[in-house]
Amino acid sequence: MSLWSRKNDGADHADGLENSGTAAGATASEPDVEPVGVIVPGGDVDQASVERQTLIQLCLYALDRARSGGVVERLVQGLAEVGVRALRPDGERFDPAVHEAGGAVPTEDPSLDGIVAETEVVGFADRDRLLRAPIVTVYTRR
Repeated sequence: MSLWSRKNDGADHADGLENSGTAAGATASEPDVEPVGVIVPGGDVDQASVERQTLIQLCLYALDRARSGGVVERLVQGLAEVGVRALRPDGERFDPAVHEAGGAVPTEDPSLDGIVAETEVVGFADRDRLLRAPIVTVYTRR
């Protein structure tokens, strides 16, 4: 018999109410969360920075696994609001310091040689710091 379907035998009554955690004399639990304090320079700034990076990484993890376009859009929007921007370098010159080559597309057009044809995996930058390089397909001249 499940806990949810068990009938009360009458022994757990208090003031006519079944003991569901709201019986008379029950006390509220203490909160497990400390109040948020004000960050002062030189104080918890390093800790706040570490926690910010942890949250950003968690959001990127969730973004990679999201199956809903709406969820993806909201995560990208939320990250942008805190200074994390998506990197989609389509049409830009390939830069191995910023991009990761994932493939090549042959082209006869010499002006396209070395240009990013498509972003396979979106990259991210936190302000000026690269978090994850975008994986791109690059045009290469035959």
